[in-house]
Amino acid sequence: MSEQAHILVVDDDREIRDLVARYLSKHGLRVRTAAEGRQMDKELSSWSFDLIVLDLMLPGEDGLSLCRRLRVETSIPVIMLTAMGEETDRIIGLEMGADDYIAKPFNPRELLARIKAVLRRSSQRNPGAPSGVNRESKCLFAGWQLDLKTRELFSSEGMLIPLSSGEYNLLVAFVTHPNRVLSRDQLLDLARGREAQPFDRAMDVQVSRLRRKIEEDASAPILIKTIRSGGYMFTPNVETGS
Repeated sequence: MSEQAHILVVDDDREIRDLVARYLSKHGLRVRTAAEGRQMDKELSSWSFDLIVLDLMLPGEDGLSLCRRLRVETSIPVIMLTAMGEETDRIIGLEMGADDYIAKPFNPRELLARIKAVLRRSSQRNPGAPSGVNRESKCLFAGWQLDLKTRELFSSEGMLIPLSSGEYNLLVAFVTHPNRVLSRDQLLDLARGREAQPFDRAMDVQVSRLRRKIEEDASAPILIKTIRSGGYMFTPNVETGS
């Protein structure tokens, strides 16, 4: 399991959300919570997560529908929370793409063990790949093509542009969050740069390197804009395909 894995807990029961968040945080995980699907979408648009703990019974869009949608839009592992004895729901949840399930009421220690097991399996299947992204996609922007399956960037002339691991992860963060102001803290999270010190300028250096790769004039960038007192914004429209 990766250090400081980021977990999203989606449950409309505040007591359960708080209990799980406290327990997982106590055991070295970073945790954010959401009460229903719209809040989940908001969290996913702002942060990168390694795993989602998703309750089946939610107001509005239920857990099965959310799980089905997550499997189409992302590859983030999902552990489904189900009611005790509802075997049919657990089977349907697994069919919808959940990686595991746990019945309520549950012991937080068991949930932690299942999270660790799913994260281990996920890292073995997709070593080094950013979570939250369909790894079969190709992202097209401003004449560029980023292939998420091969981790390759091609110019409009078809030239392969070499990227370091850090540059690639940063570009993935940008193309999956276009036209949004992303703070340095969010970029550190999305680009898997949490080993950086809180007050260093590592992200600015990484952005400068990426600009030299994709901007026509890195000294006057138009694709990656600096937002004063905000962070950065990736301005091109992004299209995805297979």
